[in-house]
Amino acid sequence: MAASIRIQKYLSECGIASRRKAEKMIADGQVRINGRPALIGDKINPDVDAVSVQGRKVHARKNHTYIALYKPRGVVSTMSDENGRRCVAELVSDLPTRVYPIGRLDRNSEGLLLMTDDGALTNAISHPSGHISKKYRVTIRPGITDEVLRKLSEGIILDGRPTLPAQIQVLEKQENRTVLEIILKEGRNRQIRRMLEKFGIETVRLKRTAIGPIKLGSLGVGKWRMLTPNEVEALKKAVEESHLDNLD
Repeated sequence: MAASIRIQKYLSECGIASRRKAEKMIADGQVRINGRPALIGDKINPDVDAVSVQGRKVHARKNHTYIALYKPRGVVSTMSDENGRRCVAELVSDLPTRVYPIGRLDRNSEGLLLMTDDGALTNAISHPSGHISKKYRVTIRPGITDEVLRKLSEGIILDGRPTLPAQIQVLEKQENRTVLEIILKEGRNRQIRRMLEKFGIETVRLKRTAIGPIKLGSLGVGKWRMLTPNEVEALKKAVEESHLDNLD
């Protein structure tokens, strides 16, 4: 028999909505458990309890969808935007199932964004206890000194607390332009840009090229592809290992 699970988490894992949106649906009275209105925090047993949303029964999804998307600059990493800005939902509108972004990539950045209807994996990657690596190609100007590279690599104070150590190396160096490869194991809001701003360095272009074992590769701007079963397995393994490393 399946273990009990909070109703908002169950709706997220079934691909109905993100956990936050599921909570709003519950608060609005759209969700019922065994015919009665659900409350936020209610627990259900998927093998026993009947859950419905707007009168339609919810079925646990057995096969999840996992995709890699090349998010272009100027697009927000949300499924809708109250300001009318272009969002990633438009780029995956041809998918037969609804998927949601795993984490975010700020509007002015581009590159790899993973999307799925697997709420459990999304929560595992997004949880603060997980530190899955993310690789970026960052173009800056005018340049960077060895001393600043050392400080950024060791960690600096941001938002009143230190950043985790990062791996940073110079890929290209020209007179007024330098290209860095930066690997982070955390994802604070606009983290790389703000770290560089601390030293008066401008980020000209920021492109995420990998999340754990998943690489952007030759995927075209604004295009998406399904992850292979081997990639999904490798991603889940990387997430498990990142959580275990954080316990050490």
